[in-house]
Amino acid sequence: MILAFDVGNTETTIGCFHGESLRGHWRITTDAARTPDELGMVVHALLLRDGIAASSVTGIAIGSVVPPVTAPLAEACRAWLGELPVVIVDARAALPIRLDVEEPLSVGADRIINTLAASRLHGRDAIVVDLGTATTFDCITRDGVFIGGVIMPGVRSSAETLFRRTSKLPATEIEAPQRVIGRRTEECIRSGVLYGAADAIDGVVRRIKGEWPGAEVPLVIATGGLAEAFKAHCREFDEVDPFLTLVGLRLAFEILSK
Repeated sequence: MILAFDVGNTETTIGCFHGESLRGHWRITTDAARTPDELGMVVHALLLRDGIAASSVTGIAIGSVVPPVTAPLAEACRAWLGELPVVIVDARAALPIRLDVEEPLSVGADRIINTLAASRLHGRDAIVVDLGTATTFDCITRDGVFIGGVIMPGVRSSAETLFRRTSKLPATEIEAPQRVIGRRTEECIRSGVLYGAADAIDGVVRRIKGEWPGAEVPLVIATGGLAEAFKAHCREFDEVDPFLTLVGLRLAFEILSK
């Protein structure tokens, strides 16, 4: 089994693959203060809870946008799971993709992994909308070239800023209200946060399509922690794959561990 770690700024998503099948998946808070022992204990406990023997893990793939977490996580896996091959995916990784941007070494691991996954799984031009701490739009050609994209504030980040700066507005979950025109303050906030973000996402996708360099209309794939929540509200989404980045990590491990 392969353990894949998608380390984001707010959350770390973990996936356990048995072959191509996602055997289990978990989300934990990303915390740079955790020691390797703490990280190892968390991972070991998650595997144990779902009946997965630590001894069955044969390899580790890590994609991280939080550098202080990367090395302790790799150390934790080796200490708690055995001396396994650990693959760390970044802009220097020898993957069959190309970063056709002005500063390729600044491209985040998640965007690199999404490029690999989208090109390998779909074999066509694609826009990957990743709804995490930031909402990123990755522009990818059918032959695995990352040509750039867009980064906008994440939905939760924007909502938290609203709550912090307006003392009389209550914090609320990101979910659709019964109607757009809210009758209570909480409904007004939910409507503004969700529909405002959905229309912003659709608008950016349309602008990207308007500048697309080829004749092929790109496939729009939503992924990330909030992808399912926006599935019914973003008209530009063609597919929703919450675990696209984890799958990309599995693919990266298969390529880089040979």
